[in-house]
Amino acid sequence: MSEDLEPIDPETAVDLYLDHREPELSEKSLENQRYRLTSFVLWCRSEEIETMHELTGRDLHRFRVWRRKGESENYGPVSKVTLRGILATLRKFLEFCAGIDAVESGMRERVLLPEIEPEEASKDEKLDGDRAKELLEYLERYEYASRDHVILAILWHTGIRLGSLRSFDLEDFSKENRYLKLRHRPESDTPLKNGRAAERSIAIGEFYATVLQDYIDNNRHEVTDDHGREPLLTSAQGRLTATPIRRTVYEWTRPCMITDCPHAEDPETCDFMDRDMASSCPSSRSPHGVRRGSITNHLREGTPEEVVSDRMNVSKGVLDQHYDQRSEREKMEVRREFVNDA
Repeated sequence: MSEDLEPIDPETAVDLYLDHREPELSEKSLENQRYRLTSFVLWCRSEEIETMHELTGRDLHRFRVWRRKGESENYGPVSKVTLRGILATLRKFLEFCAGIDAVESGMRERVLLPEIEPEEASKDEKLDGDRAKELLEYLERYEYASRDHVILAILWHTGIRLGSLRSFDLEDFSKENRYLKLRHRPESDTPLKNGRAAERSIAIGEFYATVLQDYIDNNRHEVTDDHGREPLLTSAQGRLTATPIRRTVYEWTRPCMITDCPHAEDPETCDFMDRDMASSCPSSRSPHGVRRGSITNHLREGTPEEVVSDRMNVSKGVLDQHYDQRSEREKMEVRREFVNDA
């Protein structure tokens, strides 16, 4: 132990750390940080570690195993993704402790984070069709014609990209003719990924045309963007940016928003219920994951590939390689509908 270190007990150190982080964290984020570190304090107490400068790398490894296995009546076993979040917070805490001379400099590096396989952390997996249906039914009942309802509904039913969604102006929507018109307008900050080749009109059903109109009449902010255009999706400041759209999708695609958590987490204490942590939930999906799920769902329901290609602005080759997740049996059954049995 360095002679320069000043003794401080783990609980007091955690309180100082949380006081330090309070100005920069949301209330929910602060609660999640406290929850993660409380387990560390309790472990120290059970191991009779009274001051922070007593900690060794071996101790940190033992805590890591203890927390992963849930070897306590207060905590159950956790997934690697959850454990990584807990240990990342512990690292940040130890970095703070080094700054106040409570532990040796570099102690944070002795907290080894578990390796997460791409398939475990990926947020680009598709949104399942059944989950999408349940989610939209919930939004229709409890969040009807809200901005969140419109975001999820349009992304799912049209399969468009996030950038395409935020590009719509009021004039691009026709309730009477039930369509949305996509236009490439890079000069005013709403380019389409494939340029003018991506310009098209997208048909929407009568129900969602009504939802859109009700959103416009009741929940849309009457604002213009920095270019004097009237955006369809708005915040109080103007055109909705990509960040809140992405956050909305991550938040609502957490299964526990409408049903039980499939990971046996308690929503009251789960780190991923913090809106800033929603993207880390193993079951949440990105806007691209919604697009992938939408495309797959259209194909499974028998929509011809040419129609899907045109509607979602994706080439046949890219469609087959990256989006079409049907099994060979499913593809055969769809083809069967278009041919006569010999």
